[in-house]
Amino acid sequence: MDAIDLKILALLQEDGGLSNADIAERVGLSATPCWRRIRHLEETGVIRRRVALLDRDRLNVGVTVFVNIRTNQHNPEWLARFASAVDDIPEVVEFYRMAGDVDYLLRIVVPDIAAYDGVYKRLIAAIDLYDVSSSFAMEEIKYTTALPLAYVKDRSSTR
Repeated sequence: MDAIDLKILALLQEDGGLSNADIAERVGLSATPCWRRIRHLEETGVIRRRVALLDRDRLNVGVTVFVNIRTNQHNPEWLARFASAVDDIPEVVEFYRMAGDVDYLLRIVVPDIAAYDGVYKRLIAAIDLYDVSSSFAMEEIKYTTALPLAYVKDRSSTR
């Protein structure tokens, strides 16, 4: 990856709907070489997919809940059942296995506390959990899907 690839990635992170012609003009390439670079970034998995970012408030899911989960089950079978149960709950938008005092962290979006209670009940009905602790976000101060690109090593010589 070289400086032009990084510019392309920065532009796509800002606006995934930009046309190839717009991107090419902004990075100083003609359309065909720019298209080839984007295809290469997609084929190598650097660009996983392009999506639309939706407004949570306009879709009535403006409440964010962070759920810390501890379990006394630490085996592959339990994890597979847990992951499947979480996968079936569309309100869970992020799911992490953690190190430290908490085993798993979920980020859930819902319209209100009552809706979260419904999600909680579906979760505990699907899988045995040792401890569940929920925290409601009061204010979103920073949110981005853009990844920092400053850590990418120049691999232009391997292209």
